[in-house]
Amino acid sequence: MAKDQLEVLNVLDQAKTQLYHFTAVVIAGMGFFTDAYDLFCISLVTKLLGRIYYYVPGSSKPGSLPPNAAAAVNGVALCGTLAGQLFFGWLGDKLGRKRVYGITLMLMVGCSIASGLSLGSSPGAVMATLCFFRFWLGFGIGGDYPLSATIMAEYSNKKTRGSFIAAVFAMQGFGILAGGTVAIIVSSIFRALYPARPFVHDPVGSTVPQADYVWRIILMFGALPAALTYYWRMKMPETPRYTALVAKNAEKTCVDMSKVLQVDIPVEKQTIESQDRVETASFGLFSKEFLRRHGLHLLGTTSTWFLLDIAYYSQNLFQKDIFSAVGWLPAAKSMSALGELYKIARAQTLIALCGTVPGYWFTVFLIDRIGRFTIQSIGFLFMSVFMFALALPYHHWTLKENNIGFVVMYGLTFFFANFGPNSTTFIVPAEIFPARIRATCHGISAASGKAGAIVGAFGFLYASQNQDKAKADPGFPAGIGMRNSLIVLAVINILGLFLTLLVPESKGKSLEEMSQENCEEAENQAKNGPAIV
Repeated sequence: MAKDQLEVLNVLDQAKTQLYHFTAVVIAGMGFFTDAYDLFCISLVTKLLGRIYYYVPGSSKPGSLPPNAAAAVNGVALCGTLAGQLFFGWLGDKLGRKRVYGITLMLMVGCSIASGLSLGSSPGAVMATLCFFRFWLGFGIGGDYPLSATIMAEYSNKKTRGSFIAAVFAMQGFGILAGGTVAIIVSSIFRALYPARPFVHDPVGSTVPQADYVWRIILMFGALPAALTYYWRMKMPETPRYTALVAKNAEKTCVDMSKVLQVDIPVEKQTIESQDRVETASFGLFSKEFLRRHGLHLLGTTSTWFLLDIAYYSQNLFQKDIFSAVGWLPAAKSMSALGELYKIARAQTLIALCGTVPGYWFTVFLIDRIGRFTIQSIGFLFMSVFMFALALPYHHWTLKENNIGFVVMYGLTFFFANFGPNSTTFIVPAEIFPARIRATCHGISAASGKAGAIVGAFGFLYASQNQDKAKADPGFPAGIGMRNSLIVLAVINILGLFLTLLVPESKGKSLEEMSQENCEEAENQAKNGPAIV
């Protein structure tokens, strides 16, 4: 297969790891740092929003977001992300990865700031404004998924490609960690400046007016890392595989890669040879040929990502509810508004530090050693095991003396999500499809995942409510309870394990080998003998 590729692609596949590879990881990874910060920081402030805008005077409970507002605030960014993944994936294949890479970043910067400036004359108006800007924030975040994955895959050598793509995605862990850390710092500062008594002692005074600044500062902070990397994104050249295989400009490919890899690639010879030797796959996404070659692969990447995100986003967005249900967080009425935010952020930061972040980096270090299929299978399997272990003896974990055991088990589900399908579902779609539709197929796979996230965000919100309507959150109908919800998530992970069988192993193989990029030429040579160049 190697002799059918442009020489520059051979050089790229065999290239040693260089400073530029690490630079690309940081540039692409800071986008994912911002993505994770923006998507998950909303879960930290939803209870604060309820206290500020929806407290009913005389009520015995702190204010909480109504069901429709809670679902919208948690889920609207995911809807925008889904749309952005499809649109920017398609656009990245049409116009080139580099040309649209900066647009996604500017959307994230602008909408992060605008989210924190959400205004209105009523609580409903504030929530509507917030949801509007978070949709477009999600739209920009969505574009980062197919573009960052594709760019990193097309720059990497085949020996360490998995680790580099995983390292880009692993920046999500630091983004989640940063969200909790920023919330802890900001809430601590405001608690020191504006002390408040717990709700049970002072229902009105427990939420100081200055708390309205806190959630805005937390949301706006997400603009900072994205803005800092914009210049460097614009300096990146187009990926060599797009320039060579889609734009078909071998001369520019050689010039760009000579600078990037700091090696001398003969331009003139390469340009002549490329006219005779390279015939890229010409079939489209909706063709029978694509269905024959990659139909099951696309089914595998979309279905496993869909199922994974139902479980993953249910866990991430509603950690605070799970912690409260088992008694790890005190009752809301025993805390002030900012005290509750501080304790929620502290709990989520602890889970991120001990479970989420290590899982990502285990994937980075092991993926090119044991392979994508193995890691994804291990992850789905142990996510199921630990969720069943939490759900079946659920009453045992709700006892105060067993709270630490619950947190450890819960943290392990995050570890195996990230040392598992949450990483591999992002990596594999960037490796197995042809260059001309690679970003589109990754975008479709990622959008399927976000459809699962939306199911998780909306479904878990209702399903996890207490089976006794009197004990459910205000405005919510009775649900199936936390125990049964965890059992459902465990079963979903088992389905993901079986569907992993549809996903091919790409460890140690070139992108052209996995995508069958020059399949027509290879088939002709098998029948008629090698072409004489």
